[in-house]
Amino acid sequence: MYHILRSSIPLLSLFSLSALASTPQKPLNMASAESQQPTLQSSSVTLSDVLPRSQAIGIFSSFCNDVPAVSSLLSSSSKNLTVLAPQDSAIKKLPRKPWEDPADYEKVGMDAYEGQAGVDRAQDNLRRFVEAHLVTSSPWPEGVKAKRISGEGGDIWWEMKEGKQVIQPGNIEVVQIADKVSNGEVWVVSGVLNYAR
Repeated sequence: MYHILRSSIPLLSLFSLSALASTPQKPLNMASAESQQPTLQSSSVTLSDVLPRSQAIGIFSSFCNDVPAVSSLLSSSSKNLTVLAPQDSAIKKLPRKPWEDPADYEKVGMDAYEGQAGVDRAQDNLRRFVEAHLVTSSPWPEGVKAKRISGEGGDIWWEMKEGKQVIQPGNIEVVQIADKVSNGEVWVVSGVLNYAR
């Protein structure tokens, strides 16, 4: 008898669990569950919100966060920008890091980025690199010459060439327009724009 009772307990437990599983359950307080869900409105989403989303431009996104003035600008709704974000593969192909400048090595030597003065030089070079990829127009119509927020490097524009959207000068292909948000657009580009002084 003990053996029969012992073998039926797991069967009864299984039956009880399956009966409970088939009973639909409702949240205790539906209103509070819904109010806890984040609600992002398209008008409140900014460039700083969407830039980190794409893995293809992760390096550039990180650089933007490393430059406080740029990070603040990308979060602001006071100015619309077009971000020309180079793909990680393009940044990795550069002959030197974006925070390095051959002129710094000529002036200071191999220790150009040592100490606080070196950190300041590197930060200034990185800011120049990032700002060279931020255009003061958004939306940015085809053929319209625009300035970069740095004010350096001359005018740039885009055109259709052999069925592809390219940034000029330099024939840098726009791979995709990744996002359009309240304060501008993120364009993923296949190359790095000229950021030399």
